Amino acid sequence: MRIQMRGALYSVIMALVNARGQVSARDWLTRVFSWVEDVVYVGLGALLAASALALLATAAHAFWLNLVAGTLSKNIVELLDRLLLILLIVEVTYTVQVSFREHKLTPEPFLMVGLIAVVRRLLVLTAELPQMLEKADPLVFRQVAIELGLLAGLIVALVASLVMLRRQPIGTVAERGQKG
Repeated sequence: MRIQMRGALYSVIMALVNARGQVSARDWLTRVFSWVEDVVYVGLGALLAASALALLATAAHAFWLNLVAGTLSKNIVELLDRLLLILLIVEVTYTVQVSFREHKLTPEPFLMVGLIAVVRRLLVLTAELPQMLEKADPLVFRQVAIELGLLAGLIVALVASLVMLRRQPIGTVAERGQKG
């Protein structure tokens, strides 16, 4: 492993040497930061994938236990919330993958993550609504109504943003320049 790291470091240093045999400090720092960024992206991707797989296993286990016990309809909101969280993590993992692979920062994956998060909250809130309304507290009803309205507005705004981006491609927000 140490030999591989030395070999990788040597190849990075040799790639930085220009035609005159000199290393530009700016090029060297740019490559080092790019390499560190790639390592962080790989680590994030691995942790996100492991988290999604662990949540999927626990969700499958909870589903099975509730199905066998006959309590699936009572615990469906919790299961739905967990499944949507898994979907959210998968979308974040995809965003990390795109950033790593293309060395670009594009807005669409972030808007999709936001849309999934808003829809997740909306679905969970509406599924819990009957239990909240049993308390017959006007303050709780008012707060839930305001939150539902804000979530609906966010969904419209995020979908409109996605539609506008698809109609008129704006390219990338930020891109790492690669010389050579």
